[in-house]
Amino acid sequence: MTGDEGSGSASGFDRRAFPGLLRAARKAYGTAIRQAFADAGFDDMPRNGAYVLARVYDDATFAALTRELGISKQAVSQLIDVMVMRGYLERSSDSEDRRRMLLRLTSRGAAAATTAWEAATAVDEELLTRLSADGVAALRSGLIALCEIAAESESAAVEHD
Repeated sequence: MTGDEGSGSASGFDRRAFPGLLRAARKAYGTAIRQAFADAGFDDMPRNGAYVLARVYDDATFAALTRELGISKQAVSQLIDVMVMRGYLERSSDSEDRRRMLLRLTSRGAAAATTAWEAATAVDEELLTRLSADGVAALRSGLIALCEIAAESESAAVEHD
C-alpha cells in the first residue's frame, strides 16, 4: 500500500505502520538539508555526508561511523576520502594509536555542518507548529526508546556471533 490508498486522511499517512512512517518522516529533514546545502554552495555533499559532519563534530570514531551507518569499513573509508577531497574533513593518525584515524571538520565542513543544523532546526520549528511541546517531547521519547531497542538488539546479535 502506498499510504494514500483507502485512507481516511488527506495525507494517507495514518494507515502506515511505524517503519513506513519513520522512513517518510526522515525525508522532512533530508529534503530540507539537501536544499540548504544546494543554496549554500555545498551541492557536492555526498550521500550520508551531513550525518558524518554531525558525528565528526561530536567526535565520533571511524568505528562508530561504520556501525551507525550500517555500511562496510571500505564504504565508510571511501565516503571519508570523498569528504576529505572535497574539503569538508581533515584526516590524521592518532599519535597514541597509529591504527586509529582522527577526523576533524575543516572550516568548510564546519560551515556545512552549521547549514545542516540550521535546516534541521527549521524542520523542528515547523514540527512545533503542528504538535504541542508535550507532543514533540513524547515523539522524542518514543524515538529514543526505539534507538535503545535497536542498540540492545545489536548488542545481543554481537554476543551470539
